[in-house]
Amino acid sequence: MKNFKIVLIIIFSAFISFIGFAQKRPNIVLIMADDLGGRDLPSYGNKFNETPNIDRLASQGMLFRNAYAAPVCSPTRASIQAGQYSARVGIFDFIPGHWRPYEEVIVPHHEVQHLPNQITTIGESMQSAGYKTGYFGKWHLGNNEEHLPNNRGYDQAHTYVGGGFYNPKFLPEYQGNENKRLSVALTDMGVNFIEENQEAPFFLFISHYDVHVQLDADKDLINKYLKKEKVPDYPGNAVYAAMIEHIDNSVGKIMKTLEDLGLSDDTLFIFFSDNGGVDNRFDNIPLLGGESKDTYPEGHPLQFIATENNPLRAGKGTLYEGGIRVPLIIRWPEKIKAGFTSDAIVSSVDFYPTFLELSNGIRPKDQILDGFSMISALTKNEFDLEREIFTHYPVYHHEAPMSALRKGDWKIIENLVSGEFDLYNLAFDISEMTDLKFSFPEKFSEMKKNLKKWQESTNAKFPIPNPEFDQLKRYEWGKNPFSN
Repeated sequence: MKNFKIVLIIIFSAFISFIGFAQKRPNIVLIMADDLGGRDLPSYGNKFNETPNIDRLASQGMLFRNAYAAPVCSPTRASIQAGQYSARVGIFDFIPGHWRPYEEVIVPHHEVQHLPNQITTIGESMQSAGYKTGYFGKWHLGNNEEHLPNNRGYDQAHTYVGGGFYNPKFLPEYQGNENKRLSVALTDMGVNFIEENQEAPFFLFISHYDVHVQLDADKDLINKYLKKEKVPDYPGNAVYAAMIEHIDNSVGKIMKTLEDLGLSDDTLFIFFSDNGGVDNRFDNIPLLGGESKDTYPEGHPLQFIATENNPLRAGKGTLYEGGIRVPLIIRWPEKIKAGFTSDAIVSSVDFYPTFLELSNGIRPKDQILDGFSMISALTKNEFDLEREIFTHYPVYHHEAPMSALRKGDWKIIENLVSGEFDLYNLAFDISEMTDLKFSFPEKFSEMKKNLKKWQESTNAKFPIPNPEFDQLKRYEWGKNPFSN
């Protein structure tokens, strides 16, 4: 009898241990670059830039070939926080937004210049699940105190509110910022957060401002890339390359912190970009900022070119692949196959349901989540080959207002000014050069119908004819009258 009791105790203890292991929830680290193109990283084939830490992250994790964001910053950030497409959130352009007063159409405006108050953010959901939450860096979803991440679900937060890369300012003020580059300050905030919350599950979001224009970087790094031999079909912008290395240094320091604290195996680590690379400025302003001017020669031909997204078409501010297809690398040791490349079609709206599943969190009441959990794609390489990804950008930027749907290998783009459609097959035409709507009328009809249905279901906003249209002044930019 005594031996039987001992056996029962051992079995019960093993069962409890197993349950505890099964229910162990990972920490989550999300590092997001700003305007980093889908072909800027060596892990995606770039031969000029250098990112040894991101390369190591990719070798230890999963690299996605078909990851999508919105074409500019605020919509992507809203989609992550809300788990919804930007059209549904109502934040479809950067805040405050573009405005051409004399164009052919009047573009819609945001009803509010911040993440809507009724949205339950991913930060709030993670808090409810028992996670410690931290947000450091660019927010761009409202700068009034009540709209900052401190009041939208993040236990610790310092929001970048200006000052450039070498004189950054934060709300609330950050005391350890003296003589630190922005990327370094944000990384230090992240390290401190990890060290302070290492005993509890945590969600850390570091949102860099690199590699956004105006381009600026440490002079020694700029000189390093100025001396480097260029590669074919890539600008090799020395300041841009140096900024990418600043981001890589940040990734490396966060990785080392996790390793030193023994947290790497229990942490889902994500690297992402908020939109495609800037292949040209919409307003033709030179790309350089303050510190770099002394080193980068005045009038240098690369001043106006940050990057190229080839073979992806166009770049930031468009719904072509160069504007919305972005780098995504995810590491989760022993759960994700190391060094694996995934063809799963995923989107920024997928982070919310993924984090909920990982944290055993509860879906917010009365808030539609447009995305899907990536756990099966990450751990089993199981995903929907016919996944639909929608993007809606009803404003002028580098192109006319557009709306788009990718479904499997097919993609349809609607010009919201002319009403014309283009149909592409990305498997054979990644550069979106050949319109196939007349060659595949049934597929065109299906895609057009699905796009329209989605637009109606999300209450997507559309441009309207402009009675003040002036052919000679149409390309002039003005202040958005709804920005206040």
